[in-house]
Amino acid sequence: MKKALVVIDMQNDYFKGGNMELVGINEALLHTQKVIHFAREKKYEIFYIQHRSIGNNATFFQLNTKGVQLHKDLDTTGVTIIEKHYPNSFRETTLHKVLIDKGIKHLIICGAMSHMCVDTTVRAGFDLGYKIELLYDACATKDLVFKDETFKAEQIHKIFMASLDGRFCNVKCVKDL
Repeated sequence: MKKALVVIDMQNDYFKGGNMELVGINEALLHTQKVIHFAREKKYEIFYIQHRSIGNNATFFQLNTKGVQLHKDLDTTGVTIIEKHYPNSFRETTLHKVLIDKGIKHLIICGAMSHMCVDTTVRAGFDLGYKIELLYDACATKDLVFKDETFKAEQIHKIFMASLDGRFCNVKCVKDL
């Protein structure tokens, strides 16, 4: 079965100085770089998903800003970049069509944010019939607030990985890939 690596939203706004800095994003980037190297060795197709906000009140990934750009440490050589405007990387993008055209049915996914774009993409991919491996140590998220209570990013990340694992995908760490 042909495999592809899908790297979601590793963009400047999620890093230090960006408009939406995530907890653990630097570590996630280091692990993502290892996965990219692995995918190249295995000759897997590699896709970078790049979110571009189109709403007037967007606070990050705004068009024509440094924040919307892919992180400089991501090597784009031989990579297909797919633009998206919604959390789900399949919604109104070319990703599904390109994967079908290339005969790819198995995805390795990593990126940001665990509780948003990673989650919705994994669930949508499952619904579309893809076999998915999700790399938890190559993902990052942020603290969330609900009803005046703050939930730490580490908790959020673990909860989302636990909710996806076994049903929608196989969650593993990069070294186990």
